[in-house]
Amino acid sequence: QVQLVESGGGLVQAGGSLRLSCAASGTIFIVNVMGWYRQAPGKQRELVAIFTRGGSTNYADFVKGRFTISRDNAKNTVYLQMNSLKPEDTAVYYCHVSSVGSNYWGQGTQVTVSS
Repeated sequence: QVQLVESGGGLVQAGGSLRLSCAASGTIFIVNVMGWYRQAPGKQRELVAIFTRGGSTNYADFVKGRFTISRDNAKNTVYLQMNSLKPEDTAVYYCHVSSVGSNYWGQGTQVTVSS
């Protein structure tokens, strides 16, 4: 059974930084997408940054130049380094893995950016 456990969220002032971690356990034979989404109150969940199956990265326009996704394959962990945070980045951030026929989500970690 696959589990994704996020950590690293918290409260930070605008302009500050946080690093989120997502540790994956269990067996996933083929990973199509692995990365981060977020959901702010009253809004739909949206893509933040992901690795695609080929290893390339995709970023939402609103985080380009500020956020960086990385991973440690040996630890089955994906990270999201968030710099220059803005109040509009406040949301619950979710780790996501999609494979053939399955989608997995973490429980989410709250990120709050104060102005």
